[in-house]
Parts: sequence; C-alpha cells; structure tokens
Amino acid sequence: MAAHEPVSESEQAPDRIPLEEVYMRMAEELAKRSTCARLQVGSVITTSDLTQVLGIGYNGNARGLPNRCDSSKPGNCGCIHSEQNALIKAGAQLPGKVMFVSASPCVMCAKMIINTNVGRVYYREAYRDPAGLDVLRQAGVEVVHYDRWRNHWRELGAHPKGA
Repeated sequence: MAAHEPVSESEQAPDRIPLEEVYMRMAEELAKRSTCARLQVGSVITTSDLTQVLGIGYNGNARGLPNRCDSSKPGNCGCIHSEQNALIKAGAQLPGKVMFVSASPCVMCAKMIINTNVGRVYYREAYRDPAGLDVLRQAGVEVVHYDRWRNHWRELGAHPKGA
C-alpha cells in the first residue's frame, strides 16, 4: 500500500483542528517526556474511529531503572521505544487500531505494530532508516506521512480563519 503524500499547508484548512492533528500533537508532546539522549519519540494509539485513546508511550528506560540511556552508543542506548510502550498499554486483540508517531518506526517496532493489529500508522518525521515503513507497507498496514496542519491552531483559542 502506498504512503499518502503530505498535504500542502496552502490547502484550505478545516474550521476546527482535525483529530489526526490532535493525536499527532499529543505524540509530539509525549516525546518531550523521553529520557533518550539521541532521539525523543512519542506515540498515541486510538480506536479506528479515533474516538478513544487506547495507549500512549515515549521512549526511555524501563520503569524503576534510571531515567537515562544505558549507553551513548547509537542503536544501543537501551531505551524502550515509544511504539513499544504504547503497544504494551493498548493490547493486541482489537483490530484496526490507529497509531500516531512523532518519528516513523524502526523495523522491530514495525513488526510489533503489525502483530498487534494496528491498521494505520501516521508519522510526522521520517526516521533515518525508512525500512520500518517498508515493512509496514509489505504487511498491508496503511502508512501516512502526516504534516498537514502542523502550523495551524498553535495559539490557545486560535482559529485558522481568525473567527
């Protein structure tokens, strides 16, 4: 399944912030809790109709361990990935879940996403290795590079049309 192309910011904005943008911003805010020194990532998992949050996560060490990386070596920091933390909370049984991730998944997270019945993954930024996106597509998971309304609705109470 092909990835959706990002929609231009020049496209007419909806009257209110779309739920996809709300959840993507939640993922970005969760990333700020990350204790990983190299890359802070946040994730949100919802039901297929986007009406319920099933799990949230950010990357960092396991509960009860020091809030820092185990190593400074890239790829061996020892942090649990945000997708893994969110999937643990969301469970595997419910099919068609939707995941919002501030950075696209690595290969191992992509495989976990597939095995926990996530049907669609939205990501804001591309991870340095795109192989995880390829794995998702290969398994039929819909992949969406979501950057549509990043700069709209940023001020408290702001309305894109100024109303």
